[in-house]
Amino acid sequence: MIEALELSKSYGGVRAVDRVSFTVDQGTVLGFLGPNGAGKTTTMRMLAGTLAPSSGTARLAGRDVRAEGLAVRASVGYLPENNPLYEEMETADYLEWCAAARGLSGARLRERVKAAVAACGLREALGRPLGELSKGTRQRVGLAAAIVHDPPILVLDEPTAGLDPNQAREVRALIASLKAEKTVLLSTHILSEVEAVCDR
Repeated sequence: MIEALELSKSYGGVRAVDRVSFTVDQGTVLGFLGPNGAGKTTTMRMLAGTLAPSSGTARLAGRDVRAEGLAVRASVGYLPENNPLYEEMETADYLEWCAAARGLSGARLRERVKAAVAACGLREALGRPLGELSKGTRQRVGLAAAIVHDPPILVLDEPTAGLDPNQAREVRALIASLKAEKTVLLSTHILSEVEAVCDR
């Protein structure tokens, strides 16, 4: 489902990622471990199709990130490390906007937003501006945005960073519930988080 092949990225003379290769089978939650600055976020961005590799390539859902970038992005739900939200938007409007940006419309859009809201436990947050939500709820909104188009692959970069223990537990439970139907690549530097939710 995910295959990285000698994936590398350089910024000028700095080699941020150096020939990384790995595979993730369908229905697996893979923990991508490493200290801060190890290149996890750069690798995740290359896999999600938001950053071009300097060399090597990757295949997600059978599609090459270089040659079929749009198709790759359509099959991936990506939660970046710093979950960017439009704070003045209400939760429901934001999720509908995300779904429309993914090409959904009409009944399908409403159905997928409803499913994402239910999966992420966001019913109470629907009428509230994103800027008023707790950090944990904002992370759940980010996860809802990542799954709203029902992608087979989720790429989650430090999804519990900065959360309190209860919020982190909620997000980990949500990730565990998604693994039955998704392939998940989860980056973190917290070993206990990997032990709690990852298969490998």
